[in-house]
Amino acid sequence: MGEYVRLEVDGGIGTIRLDRPKMNALNAALQEEIRAAAVEAGERKDVSAVIVYGGEKVFAAGADIKEMVTMSYPDMVDRSAALQSSFTAVAGIGKPTLAAITGFALGGGCELALCCDFRIAGQSAKLGQPEILLGIIPGAGGTQRLARLVGPARAKDLVFSGRFVDAAEALAIGLVDQVVPDDDVYEAARRTLARYVGGPAYAIQAAKQAIDRGLETDLTTGLEIERMLFAGLFATRDRAIGMTSFIEQGPGKAIFEGA
Repeated sequence: MGEYVRLEVDGGIGTIRLDRPKMNALNAALQEEIRAAAVEAGERKDVSAVIVYGGEKVFAAGADIKEMVTMSYPDMVDRSAALQSSFTAVAGIGKPTLAAITGFALGGGCELALCCDFRIAGQSAKLGQPEILLGIIPGAGGTQRLARLVGPARAKDLVFSGRFVDAAEALAIGLVDQVVPDDDVYEAARRTLARYVGGPAYAIQAAKQAIDRGLETDLTTGLEIERMLFAGLFATRDRAIGMTSFIEQGPGKAIFEGA
């Protein structure tokens, strides 16, 4: 439990809850607490899936510019590595992750959402990478994860212009996966992730790793990554449980142990 971030666990779903009034500005302390919560969520056996949530009003409105304005080049060389790695800790959670987006998800807030597997936005949400308006560029994955998600041309439009997109446009370009009423964002996130609770944990982790790592390389290497992860699952109890259940009872009835 940090000053600005807490991990709440209920029914197999962990919620990394940002709570730095009033806009969840991502200062260094908040970034480090995100890292710690991500590591804990990844390690806990009672967490099957993870929601990243900023509360009912705002996801995260970006970096703490007041903290950054006096920083020198050497300062940011040191800080930027920690910033990126704190968000990469979220991307590295070996479980299904979902950003539940209310209000603004801008700059670092948008980059944090991009670290998740899925994104659900409220109808009034606004997303964007406005760093160019400050004379800089996204520095926590925005030029990389955004381009991989929506394609280079759309990513360049958003990054070059710094413009905000509303929830409808975000859905149309693939920046979010679902748009729901503002007051249903968190519950919609829980409903979406509930399907993974009680699933074969190591198989889900392997599937996520195969997809994410495969996207970073050529097809031949990606297929080799898949092959090795596929074969490795034959060392798990859940593989035996799933196949035995399929033979004896048909598909979809296995009760997995997460081992």
